[in-house]
Amino acid sequence: MSNPGQGKAGGPDRRRNAAGRERNRSEPRGFSTAAPSERTRRADPARLVAFEVLRAVAADDAYANLVLPVSIRKHKLDKRDAGFATELAYGALRGQGTYDAVLAKCVDRPLEKLDPAILDALRIGTHQLLAMRVPAHAALDQTVGLARAVIGAGPSALINAVLRRVSSKSLEEWTAELTAGVTDATKVSSLTHSHPEWIVRALRQALVDHGRDVSEIEALLAANNAAPVVNLLALPGLGSLDEAFEAGAVPGELAEGSALFSAGDVGRLESIRTGTTRVQDAGSQLVARALAAVQLEPVQLEPVGPEAGGPEAAEEDARSVRPGTAGRSEQWLDLCAGPGGKSALLGALAQQRGNTLVANEPLEHRAQLVRQALRPLNPAVWTVRVGDGRTVAEDFPDTFDRVLVDAPCTGLGALRRRPEARWRRKPSDIAGLGTLQRELLAAALTAVRPGGVVAYVTCSPHPAETSAVVQDCLRRRDDVELLDAGAVLDDVSLTGSLAAGHESTAQLWPHVHGTDAMYLALIRRTA
Repeated sequence: MSNPGQGKAGGPDRRRNAAGRERNRSEPRGFSTAAPSERTRRADPARLVAFEVLRAVAADDAYANLVLPVSIRKHKLDKRDAGFATELAYGALRGQGTYDAVLAKCVDRPLEKLDPAILDALRIGTHQLLAMRVPAHAALDQTVGLARAVIGAGPSALINAVLRRVSSKSLEEWTAELTAGVTDATKVSSLTHSHPEWIVRALRQALVDHGRDVSEIEALLAANNAAPVVNLLALPGLGSLDEAFEAGAVPGELAEGSALFSAGDVGRLESIRTGTTRVQDAGSQLVARALAAVQLEPVQLEPVGPEAGGPEAAEEDARSVRPGTAGRSEQWLDLCAGPGGKSALLGALAQQRGNTLVANEPLEHRAQLVRQALRPLNPAVWTVRVGDGRTVAEDFPDTFDRVLVDAPCTGLGALRRRPEARWRRKPSDIAGLGTLQRELLAAALTAVRPGGVVAYVTCSPHPAETSAVVQDCLRRRDDVELLDAGAVLDDVSLTGSLAAGHESTAQLWPHVHGTDAMYLALIRRTA
């Protein structure tokens, strides 16, 4: 009788194990060292939080940055576990493109045929194996335990087998395999840095359009995949960063009254709960401060005295100077205010100077978020208008001294903070948004008074959303001029050396400034 572990000729049978059981695999199979009764059957809370975030993003079209804090608090994670859950959720979302390409090599069916919950569990396991300092046995055991607890025992065998194949190579080895023989540089960058190919091409074009070297694309894509530090802002005249510093924050290097926080759940800070301290990227802080700092031109109205040109007319002219000059208070407008971050900063600056702010938001539920953001301010300082920003000029022509147009955009400059955005956006989104952006900017230029300034801002560096929009609006009017936004940005920054603009506009970059890729154009309406 032959040995069950031998082949017909007496040699080792690679299709059977030592007990004689048939493997049915072309390669050796690794078995768990734990007995089935000892394998993890519960979901580790931190991994469960990450899984809930991925499920909400995929199934409910949710935003990770909104779901994650709620889930962390629901499961009562401590600082260490909250940090682990954050890296796991955001890392799995950022790396989804690369991880799916790896998984496609390890699964015996198209990924779209997998149950979405199983695929999310595989992405979580893959990120632990390839990009986190988690021992392979722990990543496998805990991910399988998560699957058993929240998906069911059936899929756990598949997840275990697939993740064992994933663990057979490092991320560098998988990347080399995925890109072997690929001659298209865009595709290589897409696979290596987990960005859709159209976004890689768009960012390459943006670098060139804004006066930078196209060779920076690799650094830019890598910066988009780096976990950002939380930026805090103390509202001028209202907030304090003392509590944040006591909790481990350090002073921000770019914006006045800012801090960098990496000590866990920022929502535990009392000043965050009261709204006097806010989470806001330094780039967003700087563009709002730039609008508040730019020098306005006093512009007088037509003579209205009984004898135009005489002494009485001159006296009447002096009294008819528009708001913001000759000691008069200024009126500011945030045209696209929701959810209210920049409105809160502008409102605090306006309050310090005795000015007022109108915050416009077309959707009532987002308008409520704006009201909440403005709640720490004196109610007499601000007003929330619920309505289409494109109609503001009809109600308030030639009225405002400063107008912020933080235009709806693709968000390609904030991919590190909104990791799911890169997989949701499509090239067709740009055309539709471009029309809206032009209409909003045109309305702002009519609503601002002669001598006043409009700040056109996007969190996207895409030329179609930045320079093309501004140049189109400039060509259509003969009463506007482009100011040097880079110089103003330098004036309000702590470093004084941020001017990275092109043709008088300013463009910030994650790989250069450590901020979101905020674009700023300052446009003055002339007499």
